[in-house]
Amino acid sequence: MALCMKTRIILRKVKDLRCFTAKRNRVKEKWAATRPKFPATRLALQHMDSGYGSQLGALWPSVRVALLCERKYGALVNTYSHHDVIAELQGQGCSDFISSTAPPETEPADVAPASDLAPASDLAPASDLAPASDLAPASDHSSGQETNIKCFVFPPGDISRFKPARPDSGGLLGYYLLDAASVLPCLALDVREGHTVLDLCAAPGGKALALLQTYGLGFLCLNDSSASRTSRLRRVLHSYVPKTLISDQTLRISCLDGTMWGQVEPGTFDRVLVDAPCTTDRHSVTDDENNIFSKSRTGERRRLPQLQTELLL
Repeated sequence: MALCMKTRIILRKVKDLRCFTAKRNRVKEKWAATRPKFPATRLALQHMDSGYGSQLGALWPSVRVALLCERKYGALVNTYSHHDVIAELQGQGCSDFISSTAPPETEPADVAPASDLAPASDLAPASDLAPASDLAPASDHSSGQETNIKCFVFPPGDISRFKPARPDSGGLLGYYLLDAASVLPCLALDVREGHTVLDLCAAPGGKALALLQTYGLGFLCLNDSSASRTSRLRRVLHSYVPKTLISDQTLRISCLDGTMWGQVEPGTFDRVLVDAPCTTDRHSVTDDENNIFSKSRTGERRRLPQLQTELLL
C-alpha cells in the first residue's frame, strides 16, 4: 500500500508523461491544433472596449455587461386566449413592463427675461405666422397611452426562462415569447382607432401579434419577402388568432419585395413598420434561404455593396 502511494506521488511530480508512452503510440502536436494565443472573442472584446469605451465613457461597463448577458425574454399576452395567463405570470413574480413604466415628468421651460426678448418691431407680422392649429403637435397622445398590449418580464437581473405556453379549449396559446424590446416599435407607432398598418418584414410574427392586440385596429397587412418565413408567420397566427379574424377584411398576408411596395400600393396605409433583418443575422444554419452565409448565396453577398449604393441613390 505504501509503495502505491509513493508511486502516485512520483507520477504527480512528473509533468511530461510521454516518456512512459511507447514511441509508436506518440502523436506529434501540430501547431494548427494548438490553442491560439489570443482567441478571436478576446480580440473582438478588446476592439469594442477601445472603440465604444471612448464613446460611451462611464456608461460602457454597464452596456458591456448587458451585451454579454443572456437575452431577456418577455411574454406577450394573447388577449384572444381564454387562459388567465396574467395571474399565472404574476404568480411567477413577473410584471407588465409597459403599464409599470410611467412617463417622465416634464418640467416647465425657463422663461427668458424681458431684456433678452426681441423688440416688437423685429417680430414677424401676424399674417406671416403659422396658425395655431398648425403649431399643435401631430399627436395629442401622451407617452403613457392606454393600450391592450401587455408584455410580462421577470424582475431586473432575473433572466429566468418562461415555460412553453399551453393552448386553451379553442387551441389558442396564452402568450408569445419574444425579445421584450420588440414591443417598443409597436408602441411607438401610436396606432389609433380605424388605422391601417403595413408590416413589411412581419415574420416570424411577434410584432404582428402585438399590433393585433391594439384596440380599434382597422386593417393589418403583413408582408415578408421570404417564402419560408411567410409560412412560419401563418403558423404563428393560426396558433394565436381566431380564424374569424384572419380574413381579407381585417388581415392580409403577402410575400413581396418590400422595396417595390410603393409601386404596388402607393400611399394606402396610416402606419408602416419596417424591422428589416440584418444581413449578418444567421437565422438558420440549415435553411439556405434565411442564412446569407450559406455557400449558395455567395453571389448575393458580393452584390451587397452595389445594392446598398443603389438604395442610397
